[in-house]
Amino acid sequence: MSRVLLRLMIFLPGPLALLQAQEVPISQQEALTRALEANTGLKIAGADFEQARADYRQTRSVFLPSISASHTGFTTTNPLMAFGSRLNQEVLQASDFDPARLNDPDRTDNFATRLEVYQPVVQVSGLYQRQAARLKMEATALQRERSRDYLALESRKAYMQLQLAYKGVGVLEKALEAATANEKIAADRFREGLLQKADLLAASVRVGEVSNQLQAARSQVENASDYLGFLMNAPQPGTYRPADSLAKVPYEPRLQDAVPENRPDLQAVKLASEAYQKAYQADKMAFLPTLNAFGSYELFDDELFRTGASGYTLGAQLSWDLFKGSQRLARAEKSKAELRKSELEWEQYQARSNMELARAQRNFEDARLNLETSEQALRQSGESLRIRTNRYGEGLEKTADLLFAETQYAQKQLEYYQTLFEYNYALAYLDFLMQDNP
Repeated sequence: MSRVLLRLMIFLPGPLALLQAQEVPISQQEALTRALEANTGLKIAGADFEQARADYRQTRSVFLPSISASHTGFTTTNPLMAFGSRLNQEVLQASDFDPARLNDPDRTDNFATRLEVYQPVVQVSGLYQRQAARLKMEATALQRERSRDYLALESRKAYMQLQLAYKGVGVLEKALEAATANEKIAADRFREGLLQKADLLAASVRVGEVSNQLQAARSQVENASDYLGFLMNAPQPGTYRPADSLAKVPYEPRLQDAVPENRPDLQAVKLASEAYQKAYQADKMAFLPTLNAFGSYELFDDELFRTGASGYTLGAQLSWDLFKGSQRLARAEKSKAELRKSELEWEQYQARSNMELARAQRNFEDARLNLETSEQALRQSGESLRIRTNRYGEGLEKTADLLFAETQYAQKQLEYYQTLFEYNYALAYLDFLMQDNP
């Protein structure tokens, strides 16, 4: 690639100029707020809670009555149906007891309006099922809360990735300016016969390398912006630009040996295990009898929507399913196995959470030490580049040494910002693991 073409790429309006023209500034707090308000995954978690709440409300049937109303009409010459219909209509006469008429009745019309009430009185199994549904609903609510916490963490991470991507672009833009300036100096000295062609070619190669890295960094900006827009459920025609600069987050030591027991996800897993316990008890109580009350009020007539006669029925039913093909035994065994599985999952989840906390604390400590080392390396490489640049301007430094110093300084800058990102994210993740439920 010729020097003329490279300069055209630098100074003529290109992808970066178009990118800057379409940039949408956004702060970290704004990104977090918009994500919590509009994220699709969080809405799905809300729908899961609504579903669990509806399941819980369905269990009100163990307390509330079932009420139904119906209006039925038919015509018949069946002896039994005809006699019963006239009896319900309260229109029987002595002539209706004539054997000939009883055996061969005329066509009889009957219309009945019926209001029925079914009231559960004692359903022990249903009570435990209701408790299990309530625990499941509460667990789902806690899972939704934890989903909000995780979305907040992921939004902060995406925003920091966007900050890091812009920092990379800034570093490489400056590196490209320096490489281009050094290439110009090398070209002037080559024309004066003070520099070999190999040194000039090395300077040109350096410009090409930085140009390629800069293009990749701009693509990374686009990728980070797209992901942030995805989390906020607000894709933009342009590119998001962070209004806050990537900086070291203050840290207050608050390390601990175990995760808080009242963390929402831990509480949710524990409540889920308790729900399986109630479901198991419900299946065991299915062996007990149930007591239900019922009542009906009926209106009869031989014409549509008429109420010539009426009557009511009240009663109670004690029912006991003694054997249902071993279904209840198998269901109880299944519930017991599910309960045991949920208890083991609770123990495993708690152990894994403590392991993740210990690992996150070690990762944070490593990131803190790496950041200190990276800061020192950045200062040293910057000073080395300054010295070599001054000496190169005076003709006292080799081109290869200057190019090496430029490459090293740009690399140390990128490494520093990468380490700074890892430090901030390690701290944010540590806070996420230690976040409890107030």
